[in-house]
Amino acid sequence: VQLVESGGGLVQPGESLRLSCVGSGFTFSSLPMTWYRQAPGKERELVASISSAGSSTYYADSVKGRFTVSRDNAKNTMYLQMNSLKPEDTAVYYCNVRRSRDYWGQGTQVTVSS
Repeated sequence: VQLVESGGGLVQPGESLRLSCVGSGFTFSSLPMTWYRQAPGKERELVASISSAGSSTYYADSVKGRFTVSRDNAKNTMYLQMNSLKPEDTAVYYCNVRRSRDYWGQGTQVTVSS
């Protein structure tokens, strides 16, 4: 199992970013996927999750209405569209899939600062 995130960067408050996570080594379309984030000095927290077919999603209250999770199973890719970014969204963002255990990508840094 391999997960590779991309799309992070430095943006100003109010701007947008789209993160991508490409999965390989497993049947991507058969498993739910999740985005987590970890800010400096804080525990890793769940941001958003999506069902295997993409028909069901879940969001943390802190991002609801601003972030949108989606997936393209033909491309083995999950996305996180992040709008109206705030400084408190600054963190390393990880994608996750759970099979017999949790698998994680290497993370992508998102920094929101003026």
